[in-house]
Amino acid sequence: MTGKKWNIFSQTWRKKKLIHRNVQAYEGYRIYFEAYDLLALNAFVKRGSVNALGEIIGRGKESEVYEATGGLIDRHVIIKLHREGKMSFRHVRTKRETIGERRHLSWLYAARLAAKKEYDALVALYPKVSVPEPIDHNRHGIVMSKALGQQLAHTRLDEPDWYLDEILRQVKKAYELGIIHCDLSEFNIFVNPAGCEIIDWPQFIKPTHPNAQQLLHRDIDNVLSYFNRKYRIKRDIGEIINNIIT
Repeated sequence: MTGKKWNIFSQTWRKKKLIHRNVQAYEGYRIYFEAYDLLALNAFVKRGSVNALGEIIGRGKESEVYEATGGLIDRHVIIKLHREGKMSFRHVRTKRETIGERRHLSWLYAARLAAKKEYDALVALYPKVSVPEPIDHNRHGIVMSKALGQQLAHTRLDEPDWYLDEILRQVKKAYELGIIHCDLSEFNIFVNPAGCEIIDWPQFIKPTHPNAQQLLHRDIDNVLSYFNRKYRIKRDIGEIINNIIT
């Protein structure tokens, strides 16, 4: 690209807030998440994973989720775009083992690492564990099937004991495959007539992690506390954890 063409494009991109110009000892440019989104979406479209982008259906501190269609039959899918870098790095570091001891980490790279880790977890778990089907991954984005049913936190269950047992079965299956969720709660469990689906896996650890038992205990405690609070169901957490790890 010639210098003249670059100047035209860079001015347009800056106006659209896709890149940031930095002039100190040298001239440089930094892209924003919105530009990174376009790069990931372009890759998905070229590979046929995404044909059309729909409405945003979820937005949090760590990700944005969009409806989409993809594949030869225009299947309904979702696109999850990680946003870890928009939090403080200290908070990201405490929640993401992947980042490790890296002292200098760009926002975009932090999000890319989280997306790669979550995609790897879904590939390892699906279809033996009830999780979304992983379809594609690029940069900080993941294309996956849409979780069936309703969020547990916003549903009134007619058979809560059965659903609790089903959730614990999925946790045990994941453990047997070498994965502990590490952030399990009523907000990342979807329930439907056939069972449940567990979402949001970027923070997972392996059972060999030094804090594995503590974090597994926290996951189970979160679930049991919710069912006790809402449905007055009481279970022995020690027995449940022992059943999961043996």
